Amino acid sequence: MNVGTQKGRRRLATLPLTAILLLFVAAPTVGDIGSCGEQPVELDPKAFFEKKAALDRERCRECAIQSAACTRARDPKQTPTEFPKGCYPIVHDGDVCLRALEATDCSEYATFVADQGATIPTECNFCPLEGAP
Repeated sequence: MNVGTQKGRRRLATLPLTAILLLFVAAPTVGDIGSCGEQPVELDPKAFFEKKAALDRERCRECAIQSAACTRARDPKQTPTEFPKGCYPIVHDGDVCLRALEATDCSEYATFVADQGATIPTECNFCPLEGAP
């Protein structure tokens, strides 16, 4: 057998292994993409609650919801300015919460601002009460 042919076959046989190694070695590592690796920034409660109140006002109007929560959202004096004691959400938490509220349909939004039995979207439950399930 020709020596050149043997070398060509070996190169061809190692090609899949080389491609697989290149895929894993050249791939980005954790922290190279997006915000991973950045220091978390604490969520400003006043700014968050003002944005949430504005969203509540808009959604209550859009969905024709009449509730005490909708009324409170229209009164700047009733907008909370602090998170519960021991709760320190980060900016990402607030962004995820507000996006989830924006994406919710009217019937589900009504459950978030209901006068009785109001619920909290999972994305906004970043300050759960002690002992709550």
